[in-house]
Amino acid sequence: MSYRLLADDEPAPVTVEREDSPSEFFLVCEHAGKRIPRRLQELGLPAPERERHIAYDIGAGGMSRVMARCLDATLVTQAYSRLVIDCNRSPGVPSAMPQVSESTTVPGNLNIPVDQREARIAEIFTPFHDTVRGLLDRRADASRETVLVTLHSFTPVFKGVSRPWQVGVLYNRDARLGHALLAELADEPDLCVGDNEPYRVDDMSDYTIPVHGEQRGIVHVEIEVRQDLLADEAGQRHWGERLAGWIPRAYRRMNAALAGQLS
Repeated sequence: MSYRLLADDEPAPVTVEREDSPSEFFLVCEHAGKRIPRRLQELGLPAPERERHIAYDIGAGGMSRVMARCLDATLVTQAYSRLVIDCNRSPGVPSAMPQVSESTTVPGNLNIPVDQREARIAEIFTPFHDTVRGLLDRRADASRETVLVTLHSFTPVFKGVSRPWQVGVLYNRDARLGHALLAELADEPDLCVGDNEPYRVDDMSDYTIPVHGEQRGIVHVEIEVRQDLLADEAGQRHWGERLAGWIPRAYRRMNAALAGQLS
């Protein structure tokens, strides 16, 4: 590949924390970072646009790190903006390198040459998912129990429509943990919880859950937290700690329900 995207002094696209953690929980945050490789010249976007949700999941990275510490869990995060390449999309779909995100045109994504498109996949997307795949393979080879949890944030208002939910629980073909988590959160009187809201998992709008969760047959769930609740470290700590309490309880609830069905 003749075109090289990342310079030697730029960060690797993937960071792994607690690689050898004994916890059954395995956390992934695909939209933690907002960096744009220098070679892309900020994709032609002014600074305010690069700080918006279109560039990354505001607060999700900090929340995921708190949650991982509380659970002593492995965490895999991605450093570069989803406007460069979205690591929760199949690289072939238009939204993987969007020309328009919400109502914002992304000049650096218009008419991307083939070699530059391939470089984004080869230098960011592929290393990220190869890392996730390799870690999950190691756990499978060791007959390790694994619960995949992907962590995101969403805007409080989208195209003029307010979103009332503080938390969204997302799933598709396998709803075991999703339904157990919804039951757990139903006991929280202060919460408005979205059942597959404000998004739902599918093969076009997601990659991690369909590929690393559903195809492997491991237990999984995707969680969304409204980003105004994650605007500072205190909010990220609060929600990371709450999720670290809810997820193990939901997993126990799921297992108890499955045991009851089998008995």
